[in-house]
Amino acid sequence: MFSRLASSTLRQAARRQGAKSVATRGLMTGSSTKQTSRVLLRQFGVAATAAAAFTLGYTMYQQQPAPQVFADASVPLHGVPGTSKERTFIAVKPDGVQRGLVSDIIGRFERRGYKLVGLKLLVPSKALANEHYADLSSKPFFKGLVDYMTNGKAPVVGMVWEGPSVIKQGRVMLGATDPRAAGPGTIRGDYCLSIGRNICHGSDSAESAEKEINLWFGGKGEIVNWASNNEEWVISDN
Repeated sequence: MFSRLASSTLRQAARRQGAKSVATRGLMTGSSTKQTSRVLLRQFGVAATAAAAFTLGYTMYQQQPAPQVFADASVPLHGVPGTSKERTFIAVKPDGVQRGLVSDIIGRFERRGYKLVGLKLLVPSKALANEHYADLSSKPFFKGLVDYMTNGKAPVVGMVWEGPSVIKQGRVMLGATDPRAAGPGTIRGDYCLSIGRNICHGSDSAESAEKEINLWFGGKGEIVNWASNNEEWVISDN
């Protein structure tokens, strides 16, 4: 097996370099495997022949097509509301990142059975924050909110989660916008005290989810359509 691999390696090298050595002529004219092996070892030595065989194997590996992780490219970026492919945008705000709550928030969604299809860490630009909170632009706290999200004292963790009713259930899991009204067991009910530092954001409708996912994850390849092996154990109507 090694002899055949080594022979193939040097045959390819000879074609590329136009070598006219005895070894090359033997390889190109169909000499036996045993003769070829002896010629290779005599001309190039054991180490060089092994290296040549390894190089061929590595090159063949490199030339294999890249694995495809996109299980269903027909799913739009923002998902399909009302199905198991529904998606929502969830963000851990700077206070949640600063307080080290990112892993707990991700864990809650994962343990519920939702699938993470988009994740990024960034300091949003003012343009991004202005557009994201455009519906609040007339509020007196708008300027302070934008500065809080963009001043760089801590980044934002943006996420896209997928699964049945994830938009509505994501909001339920976050709890009421005002933490004082959020029930125990919700993220805000467990970790927040004031509305100005309420840790996270979640899309409140299919329309908001579409806008926010496209706004935060509109770049090519930022959303990954992948198949979860757990899905059959999480989603069923039987």
